Amino acid sequence: MIQNKYGMRTVLNLPFAKTVEAVTDALKTEGFGVLTEINVQETLREKLDVSFRRYTILGACNPPLAYHALQNELEIGLLMPCNVIVYETDEGETAVSIADPIAMLNITGAPGLQKMAALANNKLMRVLGRLSE
Repeated sequence: MIQNKYGMRTVLNLPFAKTVEAVTDALKTEGFGVLTEINVQETLREKLDVSFRRYTILGACNPPLAYHALQNELEIGLLMPCNVIVYETDEGETAVSIADPIAMLNITGAPGLQKMAALANNKLMRVLGRLSE
């Protein structure tokens, strides 16, 4: 697993569609549902008539964590749902990246969100861990 300032990533040697399915299943295991699925490749083709690699954005939500966050900070909806991206690499593998809840929620400065962000981060790290097994 690779981490940067705002996310964490793993690279899998699985077909793209199989990876999206595996990500959705792994998220479900940790209590997240996928609320939105954006096919970036298709959208760019339709709107701009350009070619782009297979790239999907999944909007994942864990209702208990979301409810807790909203109780502490109504504007937190600007940072929800948790974004998960799946895309083809130049090497023909499939990358899965997840936004780091701690980094995302730290910008609010709301102290009531720190524990919840750490819990969400742990769950999402386990998602990446399951995918890498």
